[in-house]
Amino acid sequence: MQLKIMMPKKKHLSASRAPLILFLCQMISALEVPLDPKLLEDLVQPPTITQQSPKDYIIDPRENIVIQCEAKGKPPPSFSWTRNGTHFDIDKDPLVTMKSGSGTLTVNIMSEGKAETYEGVYQCTARNERGAAISNNIVIRPSRSPLWTKEKLERITLRNGQSLVLPCRPPVGLPPPIIFWMDNSFQRLPQSERVSQGLNGDLYFSNVLPEDTREDYICYARFNHTQTIQQKQPISVKVISAKSHRERPPTFLTPEGNASRKEELRGNVLSLECIAEGLPTPIIYWIKEDGTLPINRTFYRNFKKTLQIVQVTEADSGNYQCIAKNALGAIHHIISVTVKAAPYWIIAPQNLVLSPGEDGTLICRANGNPKPRISWLLNGVPIEIAPDDPSRKIDGDTIIFSNVQERSSAVYQCNASNEYGYLLANAFVNVLAEPPRILTSADTLYQVIANRPALLDCAFFGSPLPTIEWFKGAKGSALREDIYVLHENGTLEIPVAQKDSTGTYTCVARNKLGMAKNDIHLEIKDPTRIIKQPEYAVVQRGSTVSFECIVKHDHTLIPTVMWLKDHRELPSDGRFTVDKDHLVVADVNDDDGGTYTCVANTTLDNVSASAVLSVVAPTPTPAPIYDVPNPPFDLELTDQLDRSVQLSWTPGDDNNSPISKFIIEYEDAMHEPGLWHHQTEVPGAQTTAQLKLSPYVNYSFRVMAVNSLGRSLPSEASEQYLTKAAEPDKNPTAVEGLGSEPDNLVITWKPLNGFESNGPGLQYKVSWRQKDGDDEWTSMVVADVSKYIVSGTPTFVPYLIKVQALNDAGFAPEPAVVLGHSGEDLPMVAPGNVHVNVVNSTLAEVHWDPVPLKSIRGHLQGYRIYYWKAQSSSTRNRRHIEKKILTFQGSKTHGMLPGLEPFSHYTLNVRVVNGKGEGPASPDRVFNTPEGVPSAPSSLKIVNPTLDSLTLEWEPPSHPNGVLTEYTLKYQPINSTHELGPLVDLKIPANKTRWTLKNLNFSTRYKFYFYAQTAAGSGNQITEEAITTVDEGKMAMASRQVDIATQGWFIGLMCAVALLILILLIVCFIRRNKGGKYPVKEKEDAHADPEIQPMKEDDGTFGEYSDAEDHKPLKKGSRTPSDRTVKKEDSDDSLVDYGEGVNGQFNEDGSFIGQYSGKKEKEPAEGNESSEAPSPVNAMNSFV
Repeated sequence: MQLKIMMPKKKHLSASRAPLILFLCQMISALEVPLDPKLLEDLVQPPTITQQSPKDYIIDPRENIVIQCEAKGKPPPSFSWTRNGTHFDIDKDPLVTMKSGSGTLTVNIMSEGKAETYEGVYQCTARNERGAAISNNIVIRPSRSPLWTKEKLERITLRNGQSLVLPCRPPVGLPPPIIFWMDNSFQRLPQSERVSQGLNGDLYFSNVLPEDTREDYICYARFNHTQTIQQKQPISVKVISAKSHRERPPTFLTPEGNASRKEELRGNVLSLECIAEGLPTPIIYWIKEDGTLPINRTFYRNFKKTLQIVQVTEADSGNYQCIAKNALGAIHHIISVTVKAAPYWIIAPQNLVLSPGEDGTLICRANGNPKPRISWLLNGVPIEIAPDDPSRKIDGDTIIFSNVQERSSAVYQCNASNEYGYLLANAFVNVLAEPPRILTSADTLYQVIANRPALLDCAFFGSPLPTIEWFKGAKGSALREDIYVLHENGTLEIPVAQKDSTGTYTCVARNKLGMAKNDIHLEIKDPTRIIKQPEYAVVQRGSTVSFECIVKHDHTLIPTVMWLKDHRELPSDGRFTVDKDHLVVADVNDDDGGTYTCVANTTLDNVSASAVLSVVAPTPTPAPIYDVPNPPFDLELTDQLDRSVQLSWTPGDDNNSPISKFIIEYEDAMHEPGLWHHQTEVPGAQTTAQLKLSPYVNYSFRVMAVNSLGRSLPSEASEQYLTKAAEPDKNPTAVEGLGSEPDNLVITWKPLNGFESNGPGLQYKVSWRQKDGDDEWTSMVVADVSKYIVSGTPTFVPYLIKVQALNDAGFAPEPAVVLGHSGEDLPMVAPGNVHVNVVNSTLAEVHWDPVPLKSIRGHLQGYRIYYWKAQSSSTRNRRHIEKKILTFQGSKTHGMLPGLEPFSHYTLNVRVVNGKGEGPASPDRVFNTPEGVPSAPSSLKIVNPTLDSLTLEWEPPSHPNGVLTEYTLKYQPINSTHELGPLVDLKIPANKTRWTLKNLNFSTRYKFYFYAQTAAGSGNQITEEAITTVDEGKMAMASRQVDIATQGWFIGLMCAVALLILILLIVCFIRRNKGGKYPVKEKEDAHADPEIQPMKEDDGTFGEYSDAEDHKPLKKGSRTPSDRTVKKEDSDDSLVDYGEGVNGQFNEDGSFIGQYSGKKEKEPAEGNESSEAPSPVNAMNSFV
C-alpha cells in the first residue's frame, strides 16, 4: 500500500547510538485513549458531554422545543434532567420525549401546549458506573415580538435649521429587535452627518431642512427570531422655510450632560455614541484621554458618531472624549468606560487517564473582573458533601491526586463564576490498568518508491504508558542507526529509503503489566521514468502529427499511460489515436494546437512530460506586420568615470517602421529603488550615449526604442554602477525664518533628496545672526531634517539666515543669505487721537494716528475697528447689540463705517493688528447718527365702514429712524370705471394710531396713501382701499334698470351700438398700421402719481407733463415731473399696471396701442375727467 507522507515533529536519536526506544513521559496529557473502535469497546470510560444547547436558549414559540444533551462513555451513560433545580420527571409529561441513546429532549408544543409553560432553567446529567457529567444551566425562554402600542402622533412643525429627534421606542422583545427607518414605499430613509439613527433607534436631525418635510417617517422593528416586522405609526414632519436661520454652536442631543459612564464586558463590542445638533452640522471626533485607540480593533460607524471597539479588554477601560465641532465652536463629552469580564479560562481542567499508583493533578484556573470564585463538584455534587477520597487533596483551583486506585475514577466539575456569568467544565479521572496493545494491523505491507521517506506505523495503548522498541529481521537487535527517526506516536520514519531498506520490521511495546509486538513489512520499488519524451512540433493544417512517450518502471508495478490536451482529456474524435507509446493526430486543424501531456501512473507514483503543437497555414509568406519596435538588448557600460559613463546597446527589430529615437532611463537603486527617471534621448541611428552622472548614486539603465507606431517595451536593465561620493552641489531651497513664539526663531528649508545628497552623512549647517546687531554668525550642524528652532531671541528682530548642505565628503557651495524675523508678540500700544466724522445717518468716517512701529512687535497687518450700537436715541433704552468688526489692511489711518442705523448711539474703539493678534483697544469713542426718514407704517386697516365714514387704524413704523413729527394721509375716490377722483391731503398728529373720515360718499371706493414723517423727511407710504356702505334707494333703482334691460327695443339698441364700436375698432387698427398715434397724455394726467407730481404754488393743482416726450415710446419712468426727479419706490411702475392685464402693445414706431384702461392704479391723480374722448376699449368696458 502506498503511504501518504506527512512531516510530523521529529525526535532524533543522540549521537551515542543509543537503542531506538521511545520512553514516553508519565505526564497527565501523554496518556490519551486513542479513538480506535476495537479499543473503545473494551475500555471503561466516565461520561463526557459532547453536545449541549446554549446557556441562554431563546426558542421560537411556534416550533417544537429541542434541548440538546449528548454524551459518550463506556458503558453508555444514562440521562436525567432537572428543571429549576428539581428533578424533571419526563415520563409524567406526555408532550416531552427523550431521544433514544441520548439525553436530548423534544417538547411537542406544535400539537398542543404553550412554550411559556416550559420556561425555566434545565440541566442534564449523564451517568455511568465511572461517574456523572453535567451540562451547563440551560435557560429556556420563548422569543417575543409584541405589537406597537397604539398612539396618536401629532404633526411636528418646526423652522428651518432647528434640531429634531424622532422617537422610535420599540416594544420590548426577546431578543431585542433590529431598528430601521423607512417610508411608505419601504425605502430606507437616507442618512448622513446631518441625519442619523442612534443606538436606541431614535432618528436624530442635527438641523432640519425644507426637504425633510414628509408625512411618512416610519420606525420598523425586525424580530429576527420570529421573522416578523412591527411598524410604528407614521410621524409627520413639516419644516417651515425661514428667510434667515441663526447659526449656532453644537450641543449634544445624546448623551446628556458633560460626562457619562459606560460598562461593557470583555470580548464584547464596546459602542460609544455622541450625536450633536448645531448649524452648520457639527463633525464628531473621538480621542482616548489616557491612551491611544487600538488600531486594528477600532471602527467608526454612523458618520463617526459611533465609536466601536471589538473584542474589548480590560486595557480598553478609561476616559473617552467625543468632540462635536462646527464653525461656531466646539463642545466635548467624557464617557468613563469600565470593562468588566465574565469568567474566562486560563487553564481549563483536562481529562486524566492514570494507572493505579500514579499521581496527577486537575487544574482549573480562570480570570475575570471581578475575580471569579472557583468551586468543585464531584459527579454533579458539591465536593464538600461528596465521599472522602484519601488520594485527593484540594488546593484552591487545583486538585492533587496521589497513589490513585481504580475507585478514584470519577467526573469532576469546575465552576468559575462572578456576577457576570459562569464557566462549567467536566474533567474525568479514569484509573486504568491495561497491558500494552498494538493497534496497527499485523503484517501490514508498506510499498515505497526509492529515495523517498518511508513511514511505518505502530499505534499503541497501555496503562501505564508503554515504551516502544523497533527491530529489523527475525533475529535482529534493536535499531541503532542514525538514519532512523522515531515519532512520539510510535511511527518509525526512514527519511531516504533505499533498496537495502527492504525487509521485516518489528514494533515492541512494554509496560509493567506486559508486552505486545507487531511485524511490519517494507518493499522498496524503482521510480517510474519517461525515457523518451514528446517533442515540440509545428505542422501545417491537414497534415498528421505523432508524439512519442516511452515509460520505464518497476517490474512489479503496472503503469497506466494517458494523454491530456491542455490539461484536459483528449477530444472524443476519431482523428486521435493512442497506442502503446504514441499519440497520433490526423488531419490537424487550428483547434488542435495546444499542449499535449503524457502522464504515467502507478499505484505509488506518477510522472508526466509535455510538448506543444503549433498549427500553421500552408500559405505564402505573410504580409509584413507593422508594430512598435522590439526592445533593445545587450546593454553594456564602458568608460566608467566619476561623473560620466558610456552606454551602448543593440537595437531590436523595428517591425517594418524605422526607429526614430531611443529613450534612456535610469534607476537609483540606493535611494529610490523601483522608480525609473528620464535620463536623455538620442537619435534612432545612434546606439551609444555618453551619460552624465551624479555622485553617490547606484545607477541602472534601460533603453526604449520609438518609431511612428509608438514606444517599445523597456530593455532589460543594465548592470549597476555606483558612482563615488562627493560634496553636495547645491544647498536646500525655500529657506525661511519665522518665529512661532515671541522668543524664538524657526528656520525651515526644503531638504535635498537622496539623489541630490551626493554622498552619505547628509547634514545641514544652519547659521544666523541679527541683521542690525551681531557681526558674528552663530552656527549649528543638524541631521537630515527640515527645521531648526533658535530659542531665547528678542521679539520680532530681523535675522540674516543661511543653510548649507554638507556630507561626509565636504560642504556645498556658500549658501545665499535670506532675511527672517524672530517671533511676533501682541502689539503694546493702542492707536491714539481717534475721532469720528458722521457723514450721514448711515455712514461715518473714523480717523486715528498710527502707532509707533516698534510697539507693533510684528508684521503690521492693519487696523481693526470694533463698533456697536449701545443705545437708541429715540427710546433712550439701552440694550446690548453684538459688536461689528471692520479691518483696514496695511498702514491706513482712516476708514468708513457703512450700514449704520439712523438716529442711534454708537461706540467704537480701534486696535492695531499684527501676525500674532490684536493690540490693546483705544479709548471708546461715542458718536450719534442723525435722524433719517422712517420706514412705512407697520400696518394700515380700515374698520367700521358706514354710509359716509371710514375709520383707519395703523401701527407706527417698525424703524422710525428719528422722532415722528406727524402722519400724512391722502385719499381719493375711484369710480366704476376705475377713474380716480380729487386727492385730499390730511395731516395727523404723530401720537395718533386711529382716525375717522366723515362726510364721504356712500357706496364709494376710496384709495388711501399713508406715510410717517420725521425732521429728515417723509418715509415710504402704505396704501389701502375701502368702500363705504350701500344706499338701499340706489339698489332699488338699479333693480328697475335691470328690468328695462330685458326689453326688446333696448336689446336692439345695444346691438347697433356694438356694431358701431366694431367699425370704429377696425378704423383705429388701420390707422395704427399706417403709423398714426393716439395721445395718451391726458390719460397719464388722470393716473399721475401724487407723490412725484409737483404742486403748483398758486392754486395747489398738479403740473402738466412736458410735451417734449409726446412722440417717444412710453416706458418705466417716462412720467417725469418738471423737476426731473423720481422717487425710487415709485420708479418700478410699468405700463401693465395701467392697462388691461398684459394686452398693451407697442406699434412699429414705438407708439402705444390702446389707451390706459381702468385697472387699479399705482398712484392717484387729481380730477376725474379726461380731456380726451372715451376710447373704444373704455366704451366696451362700460357695456360689459
